[in-house]
Amino acid sequence: MGSLATHLSTFLFLFPIGLRRLLCSSSLYLQNPSHFRSKPWFLSHHKWKNVDLYALLVALPIASFSDIFLFLSIPGDPTYRFSFIKQSAVILLFWALLILIILRESVDTPLINESFLFLLAGISFVVDYWMSESGFTGVSSIVYELLGGLTLVCACSCLYLSIWPAAFLAEFFLGSGITFKGTWMLQAGLSLYTDVFVLKGCGKMSVLPGQDKADVKCDLKEDSLRGIALMNLLFIGHAIGVLVIVFGSFCLLSSNQNLRYGEASGRLLAELESDPVLRPPLPELEMD
Repeated sequence: MGSLATHLSTFLFLFPIGLRRLLCSSSLYLQNPSHFRSKPWFLSHHKWKNVDLYALLVALPIASFSDIFLFLSIPGDPTYRFSFIKQSAVILLFWALLILIILRESVDTPLINESFLFLLAGISFVVDYWMSESGFTGVSSIVYELLGGLTLVCACSCLYLSIWPAAFLAEFFLGSGITFKGTWMLQAGLSLYTDVFVLKGCGKMSVLPGQDKADVKCDLKEDSLRGIALMNLLFIGHAIGVLVIVFGSFCLLSSNQNLRYGEASGRLLAELESDPVLRPPLPELEMD
């Protein structure tokens, strides 16, 4: 969380993932609501439609090692620089989760089932929350507390889906939470780490003298309070924007079947058709 580049790259990771989950899950739900079942990752039979997953497999370890390099190269307070190591560990944890997802699709093993993957995803989000809850004060602490709340929403959704994968509402909160995390990370990077979008009366993020915490430099206490109020207002604005995107996408998918993601007519329905327990009963025909 130590630079604009870190926040921008996180936005580029999270926002497309969250939006993709929303489109895929909504397509599956609209196809057959009574037989909806969430997936750790909505894979497609067409390999080119899974390019985002393979891109993450390459990008996440690069991002993790970049954080380690920043920790070793940036001088200053070791407590603040330690945030790069914590972020690197979280990235590697999610990278391991993606590897397990691919392994689950490649090898049919009962040891790695979907409930276990959702449980691991929930634990990963909890670790992400725990790793990022300290090291900031003032305006920046409010920004990252709001981000931590979104992380907990994702964690609770994953844990609930590990028990009840048919809960579309939990999947809805998971996709929306990931999308919201992406947009809020971009906002945090712009507001805390740039001179162009810096809060009025405040400077960029820096380590406070004689402390082990970081915050934006504000000339007056009133500037700091105004900054906190503005960030809370921006958070509400982001929430409204994400809701507009989510419900707008759902309405478009429900009104036009051609816009629905291809997975809705692929793997899940094939599983339903091959499973006599999940397959809906055929209507009985009466003969005169």
